[in-house]
Amino acid sequence: MKYVLLFVGTRDDQDRWDQMTPEQIQASMGGAGKWFEKYGQSGKITGGEQLQGYKTVTTVRSEHGKPVVTDGPFIESKEVIGGFAIVNVKDYDEALEMAKSWPAGAVEIWPVMEP
Repeated sequence: MKYVLLFVGTRDDQDRWDQMTPEQIQASMGGAGKWFEKYGQSGKITGGEQLQGYKTVTTVRSEHGKPVVTDGPFIESKEVIGGFAIVNVKDYDEALEMAKSWPAGAVEIWPVMEP
């Protein structure tokens, strides 16, 4: 089964991240790097990316049949998505165990629609 794990933080987390030096970023990424290495080597992670901060997001909505473009995330929220991993595991329980071992904050588990 495929799932997308969304790595979630707050806008305050993102703002702190944006103020970090490259050395601080590298040090804080250690646990996440080990997590990706562990599950990547086992073949469970099939894709994923770190995302740029919420200040770089653009949202396009349809209003009255016309596109409306706005700056910012898709909803007004204190939480932001920092990245994602696409995982291929045997079942939800395995995806849950992976999410529980993520060392850097909250994780949302989204099942992928499969034909």
